[in-house]
Amino acid sequence: MDPQLQSDRQVPQSAEQKVVHMTASKYIVVGAGLAGAATAWQLASQGHEVTILERSTPANHAGSSHGSARIFRYAYPDDFYTRLVVQSKAGWDELARLNGKQFISPTGAVDYGSTRQAERLASVLAANNVEHELLSAEEARSRWPQIAFDTDVLWHPGAGVIDAETTVTAMLDLAVTQGAQLRTGWEVSSVGSSGKGYTVHSADGRIMEAENIIVSAGGWLPDLLGNLSLPEAFLAQIPRIEVRQEQAYHFPYKDQAPEDQAPVSAQAWPTFIHKREGIQTYGLPGGRDAGWRGQKVAEYNGGKIMPSASAQDGLIDPANRRRVIDYVQRYLPGLVPEPYAETTCLFTNTPTEDFIIDKAENITVVSPCSGHGAKFAPLIGQFAADLATGAGKVPDEFRLGSRTQSAAH
Repeated sequence: MDPQLQSDRQVPQSAEQKVVHMTASKYIVVGAGLAGAATAWQLASQGHEVTILERSTPANHAGSSHGSARIFRYAYPDDFYTRLVVQSKAGWDELARLNGKQFISPTGAVDYGSTRQAERLASVLAANNVEHELLSAEEARSRWPQIAFDTDVLWHPGAGVIDAETTVTAMLDLAVTQGAQLRTGWEVSSVGSSGKGYTVHSADGRIMEAENIIVSAGGWLPDLLGNLSLPEAFLAQIPRIEVRQEQAYHFPYKDQAPEDQAPVSAQAWPTFIHKREGIQTYGLPGGRDAGWRGQKVAEYNGGKIMPSASAQDGLIDPANRRRVIDYVQRYLPGLVPEPYAETTCLFTNTPTEDFIIDKAENITVVSPCSGHGAKFAPLIGQFAADLATGAGKVPDEFRLGSRTQSAAH
């Protein structure tokens, strides 16, 4: 079922329909990105009545869940996150089974650079039985001559590229098929307490009521936090949320003809994270986003900081473009150092890069941090649904009262 068609049939059409009273058992999910769609899928599959409110359209380009190119990887310096990736992969496999298609394209991944700590990453993978290999720079260059490795390299073949937009659509399809309602063009402006739980107000005056609210608003969360009827003590524990307008560039493969749509060279490129003192660059096959022609390359957290997603302007910083072009010239000899496409996207991070999944009364706040959160989408949905319903627990690292202070990445 097409969730957009389902949505169009259910959007209120008159003033009399603007107030929708829900029964006490229903849930509202605010935001239809990866986290919100996964949460709605989990709630609907458990038999709960769910309505998803999306300010625009699912996986739209103003948010963090659009496009076909997000990295799926197991390599983390923290055992906690690698264990979560292993758990999350089971959710991806279940989504593929239910939908009949794959959402992660296998590419493998290489991690390297003077501060990437390849040996430490390898020890974490070994502890979690994740296949991997440590290579010298020379060994890695012989295997991937298109990359100029400058240190030892960690290789793990189980990594790949997530098609984020298709994933969102698939999870919403499953949720809607199981009874969830999707309402697009429904921009939430505030949530207030009411006799039946909470009243959700839209920017254009519409109102809905529910007993439980799950807020997964991505880069718009800073705008909403003060308008969610959350206790002051809960708000005081929320760490500073940093929203960045990131920039990414697509560089063509040197050995690919422009007309090729399924190039052999693209299949030979792994995803990579190259971390040096003070800077981190990453890359992955760009896929459908840029015509299958090249590698997507970007600086991690290299974009401007904004108060929220509402301040984004979609403009590329020329200095950032120049740095990434210079990087490609120096480190990626298999690419033509002239971007043929470029884009901006949102990263929403906490100071430690840990996620926020916590609850005050019957409002659950979910911020899986788009800098590295996409790979956890099915698991984030499970955590958020379990927390909202009381069916299960969330790791302490994501609860506000017991957060650790070690960076996740």
